[in-house]
Amino acid sequence: MTKKVLVVDDSIMMRTIIRDIVSADPEFTVVGDAHNGLVALDLAKKLQPDLVLLDIEMPELNGIDTLKRLRLTCRAKFIIISSVAQVGSPQTIEARRLGASDVISKPSGSMSLDLQAKRGHEIIKAARRAVGLPV
Repeated sequence: MTKKVLVVDDSIMMRTIIRDIVSADPEFTVVGDAHNGLVALDLAKKLQPDLVLLDIEMPELNGIDTLKRLRLTCRAKFIIISSVAQVGSPQTIEARRLGASDVISKPSGSMSLDLQAKRGHEIIKAARRAVGLPV
């Protein structure tokens, strides 16, 4: 049985790239995507994902506030994929404090078209670790 994944990023291009990265692993099925945290909250209730891949900078409800709320209602594991999530940044520290399994920085800013080439393998390894699959 594959693990269900919800992708949350305000950029449709980034959601597509992340979806492609995760879908390349047969252990994962992307069951939905959201362009902001409010939509993610609704989808998480309906879809019951095993893993949520979450951006930080989004309109209406940012990733940190989304993570705070989802932790209370969702059994999923969380991985942050964000341009502001640099090693040691306040956002990274806060995401870890709130229970994010991993924090991965986008290599070229918020529109990292090179995400698959530069971080794809790292995302898959983090996703597999987060849901208890062999790496």
